[in-house]
Amino acid sequence: MFVKKLRKSITKLILPFIHTIFKLLKANTRAVNFLNEKKNIANYVYNFQIIIEKLLKNKKLIGMDVGAQGGFNSDKFFPEKYNKYFESILVEPLKDSLKQEKSKYIIKKGLWSSKGPRKLYVLNKRPGSSSMFEPNRKSLEIYGFKEKDFHLFDITKTEMVECDTLSSSLNSINLTNLDYLKIDTQGAELEILKGIGDYRPLIIKCEVQVFPMYKNVPNWTEVTNFLYKLGYIVSDWKKIGSHFTRTPVEMDIIFVPNFLSDLGKKIIFNREKEFISLMLASGQIELLKKISKIIDLGHSEFYEKTEDKYFN
Repeated sequence: MFVKKLRKSITKLILPFIHTIFKLLKANTRAVNFLNEKKNIANYVYNFQIIIEKLLKNKKLIGMDVGAQGGFNSDKFFPEKYNKYFESILVEPLKDSLKQEKSKYIIKKGLWSSKGPRKLYVLNKRPGSSSMFEPNRKSLEIYGFKEKDFHLFDITKTEMVECDTLSSSLNSINLTNLDYLKIDTQGAELEILKGIGDYRPLIIKCEVQVFPMYKNVPNWTEVTNFLYKLGYIVSDWKKIGSHFTRTPVEMDIIFVPNFLSDLGKKIIFNREKEFISLMLASGQIELLKKISKIIDLGHSEFYEKTEDKYFN
């Protein structure tokens, strides 16, 4: 009995001390970031170019980057060696953001669920945080911003931006399929997805706000629910930022077709080779092998013996 009480007393003393150290060092965040970095490094080690070339032959993957400051794949979701397999479409309403880009398709409009002008709140001190939604200054304290940095979210000006729908913008450049879709638009992701029409990307990378930094932003679960109904499931996510509610501020969520549903299977089977190429390029090797077994996906000879050395 004495030993048991002593153990409890020691635990009560030690745990708060350990918690304080972890909090000061941000150890939890560091551990997660370390593992994410390892995963990214692992994907750079692999080289699936020969396989992808055999699958695609001379066909290009169609990749659309909405909120394309920095250019296509600037977030390096795919290692740069795979960029040559994409025909990229860049969407960015801020006129000066894509001056240096040489993509064949550049859409200098906003995207929304319907056509027409929309107000854009421009933040010149932090251009990547410009949004169709007004910044919520009250949230910055909870986010952990120091008061001296609040000015970064000052609205420099507002612009009326002409908006199109995602499906209409693709129709206008005569593209019938979309293989990869990345959306990073500071809260407008759901409205953009509502304009997707009949297009069904094979991988969607979508930023969502867990803690609203802007006024009247849709809840992030609305994005996941919307895509679930279209036939997608979450395959991965990356937490961005932290604050006093112990949740990330934002997340980059990766969606793939729901291979357990008829809707998801149809999306995959319509473009098997493109799906396999994207899964390999994004490092989702074990998931690809699992999907292959469940739905009897073709071309398994290209990847069935590949092992994920880091996450197996």
